[in-house]
Amino acid sequence: MDPNLLKGHLDLILLAALEHEPKYGGQITQEVKTRTDGAFQFKEGSLYPALHRLEKAGWVLAEFHQLPRGGTPVRFYTLTESGRRALDDKRDTYYRFQNAVRTLVGGNE
Repeated sequence: MDPNLLKGHLDLILLAALEHEPKYGGQITQEVKTRTDGAFQFKEGSLYPALHRLEKAGWVLAEFHQLPRGGTPVRFYTLTESGRRALDDKRDTYYRFQNAVRTLVGGNE
């Protein structure tokens, strides 16, 4: 899939991936890859700057936690109440955009 299609939707995708439970970066990447049948695959160079931006906006909270298998603690990202409202707003905006494009290009008549 054309990576340019992700532009403008990255926040929505990351917030949706965190909607049900906190996750660390590797889990977010795997969740998005799995839920999109491999259509979206993040690289660290785009994932972590986006997560830091969401944290700075107050939409996610990042906390270090130890994984059960041990090793170095990792940052888990949790959706905040403000993040849930942002997710709802972005989801609504996306659906309006999707419907407008579908109406314009047709094909589902």
